Amino acid sequence: MTETTTPAKAAPSAPSSGTSTTAEKLADLAARTQQGLIAPAATAAEKQHARGKKSARERVEALLDPGSFTELDAFATHHSTNFGLDKKRIAGDGVVTGFGTVDGRQVCIYSQDFSVFGGSLGEMHGNKITKVMDLALRTGVPLIGISDGGGARIQEGVAALTQFAEIFRRNVAASGVIPQISLILGPSAGGAVYSPALTDFIVMAEGTSNMFITGPDVIKAVTGEEVGFEELGGAATHNQRSGVAHYQAADEDDAIDYVRALLSYLPANNLSEPPAWPISHDEAAAAFDITDADRELDTLVPDSDNQPYDMRTVIDHVLDDGELLEVQPGFAPNIITAFGHVEGRPVGVVANQPLQMAGTLDINASEKAARFVRTCDAFNVPVLTFVDVPGFLPGIDQEWNGIIRRGAKLIYAYAEATVPLVTLITRKAYGGAYIVMGSKKLGADVNLAWPTAQIAVMGSGGAVNILQRGALKKVAEEGGDVEAERARLVAEYEEALVNPWEAAERGYIDGVITPADTRAQIVRALRALRTKRASGPAKKHGNIPL
Repeated sequence: MTETTTPAKAAPSAPSSGTSTTAEKLADLAARTQQGLIAPAATAAEKQHARGKKSARERVEALLDPGSFTELDAFATHHSTNFGLDKKRIAGDGVVTGFGTVDGRQVCIYSQDFSVFGGSLGEMHGNKITKVMDLALRTGVPLIGISDGGGARIQEGVAALTQFAEIFRRNVAASGVIPQISLILGPSAGGAVYSPALTDFIVMAEGTSNMFITGPDVIKAVTGEEVGFEELGGAATHNQRSGVAHYQAADEDDAIDYVRALLSYLPANNLSEPPAWPISHDEAAAAFDITDADRELDTLVPDSDNQPYDMRTVIDHVLDDGELLEVQPGFAPNIITAFGHVEGRPVGVVANQPLQMAGTLDINASEKAARFVRTCDAFNVPVLTFVDVPGFLPGIDQEWNGIIRRGAKLIYAYAEATVPLVTLITRKAYGGAYIVMGSKKLGADVNLAWPTAQIAVMGSGGAVNILQRGALKKVAEEGGDVEAERARLVAEYEEALVNPWEAAERGYIDGVITPADTRAQIVRALRALRTKRASGPAKKHGNIPL
């Protein structure tokens, strides 16, 4: 929340009394534009380039379609006279706001300018942001915020500080109504971090992005701990440790490309459908043909339960062209959350990953998946769930850190969702984790399983140890072969219960399919669910276990 050096040039002075003719007024506008906008923009770009960053305007131009940006409040300035600020009135007051298009679709945007008062938020700065937020909500279009500032402008005191509340209130009002995406391309400190935290997606760039409530100096003064900016709140920290961010970009260009790609899966607002790409009649007719590539799935699951495989292979065979856009790929890798297309229509993917922690659910995976399911549900994106989960991760740390409360968030997300829900069980689906991962009785619309599915209260080994404890003890006392008897009992248990058939007989599974038929069956399900209409009981709001 500190001020940095500002450009030397201030906003243009008031027009002279001689600007009475139309020609003179047009000349005055040109002069003001040159002095107040064009020249400072060049200065800002020079300063930002020296830091290895784009300027605020360059970021807007890179993100939006060429020539589509319309700026708002370009000549707005602060009105403070404290601490000499009256001598530093700069057009725009440190933030560029307006609207434009991304791939021809309307969006609203703001971009903080670090070269003006360090990008700090003053009263007018905040007013500009809230004004464009109101416009986005009124017109029902996505809002993109580019953060590069040091927090509240100290010189403006409470007038600046209260602007955070104005912004936060609008973030909450817009939540679930329009997509909100935050690009952190510089510092975001103190109260400023909570606006991005309230948005749907946060994208950070390596080496230039920082987010923290209290900086390294304050932490050292209060706790004695020494930590650098990157370690405390850099892109790697928030993408791999805290889970605050959703994508760790290599640089600003990568971050901007990710945001453009992300928008292609999201609707303009909660009352519209996500953008779909048209498919030809031939493509639609061939959707149920099984290809050699589809048959590759028939040999994917190993014969040994303890041998992992890559769930991405299954996902790649289901999605159009095998293309997916992962969300939070560096956080909780034991579960995959991503966007993709099936028949040109966006879908969300939630999948256990056997290659990481055997695909178990822990606190981080539960919260990551719950957040993603709720985001898809808010914006009318169907959810495909791929299940191979041996259970919740056991451990003292998990219990003490609230796996009960935090794991319940995933239950809440699936049970609350009204978008089409299609679930496929490829192998393990044990105990409470089976229920949580989009099970039939939790509200999924279509539930499928491969013949390799194992739907049971627990794995066969653990079940036999509990159910046949007495029988195994007796064999040991009689000098028999305990391991041979255990193997026989395990095989017996697996034949009776660890399979998809009992669930299918009871209607908990809608179909047991060959792996090669997976995409075709999912296409059929999604087609059938396009007209799904569902709603919950009337209430103010639910009480999710936060």
